[in-house]
Amino acid sequence: MPTTERNTPIDVPRGLKGVVVTDTALGDVRGLEGFYHYREYSAVELAETRTFEDVWHLMFHGTLPDAAGRAAFTARTAALRRLPDDVRDALPAIARSCALAGPLAGLRTALSLAGASAGFRPLYDIDADRRRADALAASALVPTLLTALHRLGQGLAPVEPRADLPYAANYLYMLTGQEPEPARARAIERYLISTIDHGFNASTFTARVITSTGADLAACLVGAIGALSGPLHGGAPSRALDTLDAIGKPERIDPWIRERVLAGDRIMGFGHPVYRTEDPRSRMLKEIARGFGGPLVDFAVQVEERVEAILAELKPGRELHTNVEFYAGVVMELCGLPREMFTPTFASARVVGWCANILEQAEDSKIIRPAARYIGPPPPRPVPAV
Repeated sequence: MPTTERNTPIDVPRGLKGVVVTDTALGDVRGLEGFYHYREYSAVELAETRTFEDVWHLMFHGTLPDAAGRAAFTARTAALRRLPDDVRDALPAIARSCALAGPLAGLRTALSLAGASAGFRPLYDIDADRRRADALAASALVPTLLTALHRLGQGLAPVEPRADLPYAANYLYMLTGQEPEPARARAIERYLISTIDHGFNASTFTARVITSTGADLAACLVGAIGALSGPLHGGAPSRALDTLDAIGKPERIDPWIRERVLAGDRIMGFGHPVYRTEDPRSRMLKEIARGFGGPLVDFAVQVEERVEAILAELKPGRELHTNVEFYAGVVMELCGLPREMFTPTFASARVVGWCANILEQAEDSKIIRPAARYIGPPPPRPVPAV
């Protein structure tokens, strides 16, 4: 880290790219290698071999549970899924107000209400055990809130959570009202695990900035949700599928992509601000999609191959590959999730990573307060008379 005299600003790259702002024990993204990890474990290996609850325990407590620990933690978190009566009663009005914006917008209001209902206090004023209890409660409630808001927006009654189902299967059950096929539940579980955390992305950094003020946990999460809602962050899975729809058929791939690239348009689902090689999440999700098979998967693979070839031709020297959103959209489509729930589903997993970061940041009492370079007219000037 560079050192300067006290209060002397430091010039940094736009977007804070490559700037180290703190230490973390939660994980890291090694973009040149195409690798990321949660604590000391490969995130992809965790997604392939462990349950969502195992990784949730790892992020909150620092260890992977044994069989008994898994059962205890799963039972504890499942017991926190039900909504308080006052929050449940308010959801129809929230869903109506957010009918156009969708469940993620409604989640901001609903989660704020849930935090107030639960008596969440400023993180600055409570101890580590109370912070962790609040984080568990919020993480367990988010899937229930999201699925209820979605169903209400469709004119359907919310589905109560089932404590006997694991996290991913319960999420799909609350969304559809039907117990999911094991293969689809496991596919979604692997996706959810792979998106729990991913370095200091925009929403995670937002959560940590708010945490540094000492605010309550719900306030920190609401800010993170706002950051995630942007199409350049979590809003791309459905847009990647929209690209496949717009192309339509194999013979249109090349002309469609060339036109967009030459116009300077971004191809949703391709490129990443950190990875300079294949996104390991995309690789895993592509394997999951191929396990299901079918025309959508075949077409997605064709589009991926041609986009990468055309980008290599028209933008030589740049490594642009599929990111997590491209095959995430394919997998969620195959598992029956409506497109308006793609980014909310992302949020239902990322809330665990946000909370882990909030808990870590809350141990540091220093507020995050960077500086900006003023580029307006030189001051001071006399204030003109009226």
